[in-house]
Amino acid sequence: MKICTSVFFSALILVAQGGTAWAQDTAAPKKPAAKSAKAKESIEGQFARQNFKDVLNAVDAAWFGKTYQGVTSVDLNGTMTINLSAAAVNAKAEAMGQGAVKGNLTKGANVNVKLKTTYFANADFRTEFSGEFGDMLYYRSGNRGFLYSKDQNAYTTRVEPPPSDAPVSFLGWFRQCINDIQTVYVDGPSFKAALGREAAGGSAQTLVFTSPTSHYDPKKREQSMAESLGFWKRGKLEVVFDKTTKLPQSMNFTNEAQGVATQMTFTYGSGGKVTTVNITNESRGMEGPASLTISYGGDGLMNHLAGDMGFSQGRLSFNLDMAWSKTKRPSSIITVPPIGATKKGREEMETMLLVNLAGKVLDLQKSGFNLRSVTLSN
Repeated sequence: MKICTSVFFSALILVAQGGTAWAQDTAAPKKPAAKSAKAKESIEGQFARQNFKDVLNAVDAAWFGKTYQGVTSVDLNGTMTINLSAAAVNAKAEAMGQGAVKGNLTKGANVNVKLKTTYFANADFRTEFSGEFGDMLYYRSGNRGFLYSKDQNAYTTRVEPPPSDAPVSFLGWFRQCINDIQTVYVDGPSFKAALGREAAGGSAQTLVFTSPTSHYDPKKREQSMAESLGFWKRGKLEVVFDKTTKLPQSMNFTNEAQGVATQMTFTYGSGGKVTTVNITNESRGMEGPASLTISYGGDGLMNHLAGDMGFSQGRLSFNLDMAWSKTKRPSSIITVPPIGATKKGREEMETMLLVNLAGKVLDLQKSGFNLRSVTLSN
């Protein structure tokens, strides 16, 4: 599954793979946008797009870049926890009971998810999920693999094939993420680009990208996975960048239809590596402060990622340890489905998993957590 860009961009925007042809970790030249669209755009808009392209290149070089050359795999091990306060759960129970039901809980609700995975830049992986959303094992090597659900004691071998343009190392993997963002904001026609305010003294410049969305519908309780992961492809993005380093200082993003509204400021360490993202989250039902912290080892590679989000109903946090390797081989993750598990067709398996996921999300909604479920129709 191609989720590289969505995960990369969503982590920056919410704290809560795709792309371009590659060979030997070198990006292929990107096709220019249609001449008719460029001809209609103002010089200011074209200048804003070029500046954002420079910002993305600076981010790629400073945050990722040559440090990850030759790095072919990463082991990820971490947890995510959602704590809902007793007051929030009681309030939701009373609201659903229209005053006839009195919430008397003294303890809140908790959701815990554990993740353990080995992921290769060429898209081979072995991933284990466990927790309140169910226990699953997802494995793929080349065109073969399986998705297993312990709760259903079932699996399917009809998994998504790897991308045809999978990179050789994570130098190329991160560049693909950057290229995907560039395709939407710089090269594509969806967003209108403009220059915003310039900082006093001319040290920083604001870039503005706008793509209209529909109005927020508070009654909408479910949406497709594509809508959930692709929220960043519509809305309004404002980026303030340093004119000398080209690195972003702050970023504001809104998508009214999804109820997303987030403001971020970036803190840097040596070499321009981002160390902290401080966030003011004004997303619907999730208003509150948040932060993302990145730690690095002596080799300059990320070794820990931690996030924390506070909102009126409780708190969400995650911790993720990372161990990179240049020598691990895909043969080290070879896995087979558990003995005794029932083999299912892909559509049947997906339906079973989506029904289970919808039920878990509904439980969170009943507890007061503002989260849209995944639609079962697509």
